[in-house]
Amino acid sequence: MSKAPNNNWWRGGVIYQIYPRSFADSNGDGIGDLPGITAKLDHLDALGVKIVWLSPVYDSPNDDNGYDIRDYRSIMQEFGTMADFDTMLAGMKFRGIRLMMDLVVNHTSDEHAWFQQARSSRSNPYHDYYIWHDPVEGREPTNWEAAFNGSAWTFNEATGEYYLHMFSKKQPDLNWENPKVRQEVYDLMHFWLKKGVGGFRMDVINMISKPWLTPEQARIAKRNLPDAPKVQDGFLQPAFEMVTHGPRFMAFMHEMKREVLDHYDCITVGEAPCATVEQAQEITDSNTGALNMVFQFEHMDVDSQAGKGKWALKPLHLPDLKTSLSRWQSGLHGKGWNSLYWCNHDQPRAVSRFGDPDQHRIRSAKMLATCLHMMQGTPFIYQGEELGMTNVAWQHIEAYQDIETRNMYAQAVNHKGLSHQEVMTSIHAKGRDNARTPMQWSAAHQAGFTTGSPWLALNNNFAQVNAQQALADPDSIFHYYRQLIALRQAWPVLVDGDYSLLLPKHPALFAYTRQLKDVTLLVLCNFSAQFQGLPLKQLPDFSNATPLIGNLPKEEWPLAADTLAAWEARVYVLAEGAAGC
Repeated sequence: MSKAPNNNWWRGGVIYQIYPRSFADSNGDGIGDLPGITAKLDHLDALGVKIVWLSPVYDSPNDDNGYDIRDYRSIMQEFGTMADFDTMLAGMKFRGIRLMMDLVVNHTSDEHAWFQQARSSRSNPYHDYYIWHDPVEGREPTNWEAAFNGSAWTFNEATGEYYLHMFSKKQPDLNWENPKVRQEVYDLMHFWLKKGVGGFRMDVINMISKPWLTPEQARIAKRNLPDAPKVQDGFLQPAFEMVTHGPRFMAFMHEMKREVLDHYDCITVGEAPCATVEQAQEITDSNTGALNMVFQFEHMDVDSQAGKGKWALKPLHLPDLKTSLSRWQSGLHGKGWNSLYWCNHDQPRAVSRFGDPDQHRIRSAKMLATCLHMMQGTPFIYQGEELGMTNVAWQHIEAYQDIETRNMYAQAVNHKGLSHQEVMTSIHAKGRDNARTPMQWSAAHQAGFTTGSPWLALNNNFAQVNAQQALADPDSIFHYYRQLIALRQAWPVLVDGDYSLLLPKHPALFAYTRQLKDVTLLVLCNFSAQFQGLPLKQLPDFSNATPLIGNLPKEEWPLAADTLAAWEARVYVLAEGAAGC
């Protein structure tokens, strides 16, 4: 293998995420598949994206919709065959699109051959591929709560031990301390990269190093892993922050880089729950780091009550969002690289969450896109975001398929005494199935997604919100995204320019500048349904500026130069010397 060239082609790119189960169904079984993706590649080409992130398509029993992998080198039967994958990959390469696979190696499925061997006996060679612990005082070895509710430990009768799973009990965590596990992971990465895959988005990668106690600590505590601090009633306590960025994480990542990544010209994105700016700097530093960028979640918590989890809703306070995004803009500038996103397969629809899906769906979707795509980092577009797809609000829990949503509902209603409507309000706002409803291709039967019955119900607004309509309308959200993507290619300031936040405490205006050498952009976004007067004395002079892009027709801009309309966004190229305020 030859050393990969040191280039940063991904810095100026835009990434489109495909959730395969919900993208396009080619055979009428109601489930999206690889031939369906291949048939829709022209949609991506027309949009202008050159990098696709494909959520898992590996063989899986689907306890967590593909994030529980049974065989890393096989394709899930519902999605097609390896030949279908090769055809899709060839179609992408023909259009100049690179494919970024989802790499899920913090855990496997409990149906993976490794775990089937591992759970059979303590002496099995695969036993140490996973994390096991004897009972402590007759129960789970730690008080860790899993992400999908319940204990992070499940008892295995055959060995008399508990195994660790930070997610579902069908997703046992791998033991990265075992060098054989790490080599297995590197081998499967080589397998996909040699097939021509362009890189990996690495699922919860900063959880691979667990906080093992020292031998003396373990002797005193009678366990190898520490308890989580008590922050809620009962035995189980949130433990995510304890298992992120563990003591050997960077050593593992540097080894992965040496063994695999340095040998390919590829893109790497590390999903990093609970990551700090400083940790992201360490991970993505171009000289001493291991990955190109991180996927962090700090700004995804701004509309949740502090310390109570994502389901505890609170209204968005825009200064909090500005503070969070700006901290990452400034913190990684010249030291690392940001991923930029509003939504993905784990998050609700952006226009429903931060915009106005009812009265100003199109305008607020364009405003959100403007605000994000003008920042420094690599923007992500989640399927349907370019159409302004919205959340759903089904009234019965049976309509929802997501394991996290179902488990939360059962826990909240059956054990915490919350009412059905209280819980459904949270699900309507934050449930993952909001993002997983099938892609809306047309106003035809089943939105053109399938000829059969879709695995998850469609959003009932597909007659008004669909790709066919969007492509035909030159003023659509789709074509606005095309403009944003083109600007990123044409303006180096969007890739490399400094970021400076303006009006940090304003409750409705998100304003900032991007500056590179003698080029300065002024970005103005109204996060409200009311007209907002601009505090001109606190902004750079844009009286002689050139309009670059906005979500209202440019001929309307001079009519209210000192005011932004509801959900309006404008970007100006400032005259030389006008950047100061």
